[in-house]
Amino acid sequence: METPENNFAKLGLNLPPAPKPLGVYKPCLIDGKYLYLSGHGTVQDDGSLIMGRIGADLDMEQGKVAARQVGLAMLSTIKANLGSLDRIKRVIKVLGMVNCTADFERHPFIINGCSELFAAVWGEENGIGVRSAVGMGSLPDNIPVEVEALFELHE
Repeated sequence: METPENNFAKLGLNLPPAPKPLGVYKPCLIDGKYLYLSGHGTVQDDGSLIMGRIGADLDMEQGKVAARQVGLAMLSTIKANLGSLDRIKRVIKVLGMVNCTADFERHPFIINGCSELFAAVWGEENGIGVRSAVGMGSLPDNIPVEVEALFELHE
């Protein structure tokens, strides 16, 4: 049977450790049937961060891979706090922030790295929500991408 957990397993990707808050906030919060995820960064399997500015230190393909890594960190937070990706019914909203040079204009291409991962896990019907992809002058620790999201939980 196709479940988010099975779909993720088929991708052959690893989940990094769930990131710990580096400030005064919660990584996730459940309100009724909704799960809010705070902004996540580019945590890799060894706990280190992908760093750099897109358009200067990283090209578009590297930026897209970085956005997928952010998505993996978000999946890790979901599993650590909810126990299973299967508890998520659908993706509602994704906000993707891209640390890039002032002349960079392909923010949606970068954030597709995260959105494509979510679509692969929850399917196109439930894994694709509304989205914004915006450029930033900087992001914490010089990470190239930060993403926050809102999900609907199964009742």
